[in-house]
Amino acid sequence: MKTNILLRFLAIIPLVAGFAACQKNPSAPKITLTEVGHENGGKAEQGDDLHLEADIVAEGLIQRIHVEIHQENGSYEIEKSYTTGKYIGVKNTEFHEHVDIPADAPLDAYHLHLTVTDKEGQTATAKAHLEVIENDGNDDEEEHHHED
Repeated sequence: MKTNILLRFLAIIPLVAGFAACQKNPSAPKITLTEVGHENGGKAEQGDDLHLEADIVAEGLIQRIHVEIHQENGSYEIEKSYTTGKYIGVKNTEFHEHVDIPADAPLDAYHLHLTVTDKEGQTATAKAHLEVIENDGNDDEEEHHHED
């Protein structure tokens, strides 16, 4: 009887080991850029901020979000990282930030890279083109005056 129980137990070990081996790591993060620039216009004004939105899914939980904006044909670069706060340690999020564009940023074409790193060390990058344009001095908010 003891031999029969021992044989059954030994037969189960490969099944358990096989099941454990089949457990896969979480997939790499997925990023969908939903808005780059006001109304998704792909433009940012000098001395203003860049409106940036993305949907992020990271099964391995978000550890870091890094934004890099660099000239296509130059060396000017803007970088911003998020390693604490509402985006970190979550699986799904809507990333919505405004990245400052310095007033001395050259008027030019740029590449934007939004990179997400999960707690497993996996990364994904979403890319977009961006143009830094001259600040026209107008706010996006329209003022409405009503005369009575």
